[in-house]
Amino acid sequence: MSIVPFRPTASCLIRPLACLLTGFALCFATAVQADTLRRGLGPEPDSLHIHRAQGLAAVNLLRDLREGLVTFDVNGEPAPGVASNWEQFEGGLRYRFSLRPDAHWSDGSAVSADDFVRAWSLALSPATAAVNAALLKDVLNAGSVLKGELPAAELGIRALDPQTLEVRLQRPVPWLLELLAHPVSYPLHAEDAENSRDAPINGAYQIDEWQPRSAIRLKANPHFHSANDVHFQQVEYFPIEEASTELARYRAGELDITETIPAGRFAWLQENLPNDLRISPYLGSFWLGLNMQDPVLGGSAELRRALALAIDRATLVRVVLGAGELPAFGAVPPGMNGYQPQSMAMADASQTEREAEAKRLMQVVGREAGIGVKKPLLQLRYNTSGVHRRVAIAVAAMWKQVLGLNTELINEEWKVFVNNRRLGIVTQVFRGGWIADYADPTSFLEQFQNDSELNVTFSNDQEFDQLMAGASLMSGPGRMRELQQAEGRLLQFLPVIPLYHYVSRHLVKPGIGNYADNIRDIHLSRYLRVENNEESW
Repeated sequence: MSIVPFRPTASCLIRPLACLLTGFALCFATAVQADTLRRGLGPEPDSLHIHRAQGLAAVNLLRDLREGLVTFDVNGEPAPGVASNWEQFEGGLRYRFSLRPDAHWSDGSAVSADDFVRAWSLALSPATAAVNAALLKDVLNAGSVLKGELPAAELGIRALDPQTLEVRLQRPVPWLLELLAHPVSYPLHAEDAENSRDAPINGAYQIDEWQPRSAIRLKANPHFHSANDVHFQQVEYFPIEEASTELARYRAGELDITETIPAGRFAWLQENLPNDLRISPYLGSFWLGLNMQDPVLGGSAELRRALALAIDRATLVRVVLGAGELPAFGAVPPGMNGYQPQSMAMADASQTEREAEAKRLMQVVGREAGIGVKKPLLQLRYNTSGVHRRVAIAVAAMWKQVLGLNTELINEEWKVFVNNRRLGIVTQVFRGGWIADYADPTSFLEQFQNDSELNVTFSNDQEFDQLMAGASLMSGPGRMRELQQAEGRLLQFLPVIPLYHYVSRHLVKPGIGNYADNIRDIHLSRYLRVENNEESW
């Protein structure tokens, strides 16, 4: 971690008494360096391989290092990336992308249409098994290529010439542009079949130094097509799993932007750092995943419903989280045009009524299954995080108080947690949730389809799958109604227990300009700049 020398700011010189009262660290913390941006990252990235990256930390970092046909603008909306423009044909079944002539890799070579063909073919190769390959499933023949039934040459992507790429789809995809900004659709350099960390990249920044669990330092890529518009020549990302530690480092002047804020500090931050605190609606939901392969959970819908009803979400978001989160009784968050989010049964009832029904269901479960409570009945897994730990403790306490159930809490490092969740061998209940890859309900719902690569709950409900399949053939309001029915069915068989909908929550130095709150919570470092170095008081 770089050590920044203390330089008294104008306000500290003018108001020395204020600095003494608040502490030099807090006064100094408001200054922003001219050429280096310092950001909290959350946990250590699980991978920077575009076909293996899964966690939000990895995706956010990759957005600074690489660029797809489409990127996001300062407001978090899709914008031209490597592609300068595109045309749509055949009712949205065929797209033609024109690549910008000044798009280059960090070694100076041109980004070509073949680089996208190479990357997508690898992503959908059975040998690669890209974790987010499902995002490309609507590309013509993608499913057959992924299953090994067709060669990669049959995939609906081809280079018409070095600067022109054609993509064919099996059905119209309204959210295609957002998918093309996801790392799974990024290009690969001709000499980068293994997606090496040291291979050429094509984004605004490239890795300068990586100290595991300490700091990831980026430097501006001089070959980036918009290099002249990049203000910060260095970006330092700090993997910090504990939000309280991140807050302390922010106040000590070591960070300009935090990845989150600590649970229970919302009111304090509103009072003490009102100009730094940024809270905004966000397309994300937090839930507890239930392994439907587990004989206890998968075999009892009554148990799953009892567990869901026993949780007091209002107390959870107010006391345990306390950062503006919204109690959730459904999987899809509000904010998507034309869609009415659905809710599980008894969402409109009082918490007292929900708990009474949970107790009744638990008595039925106990009689039918002979489940006892003297030893841990359930295991709840969560990855290392202060917030996730607090949520897990609170949920376990509610299950104990309402249902008499003992719950064993298991904390795992992120990579171990992700692997165990994917395999589904030792998991029962686990920390889950989803941040939308694109602003459409299917981004949340498709992962519960039986054949989805993202189906870590091992959900398998024929009625739900049929509704999702029907919606895939529809458009407009009819499609949204079909998706609403699908979510309603999901909330009947409950492979997940919705807890709350996210808000984005960060501390941002007032001196950081071009930081625009947006529903996707995407803030590329290339757009940020020093606005001023004046303190807020």
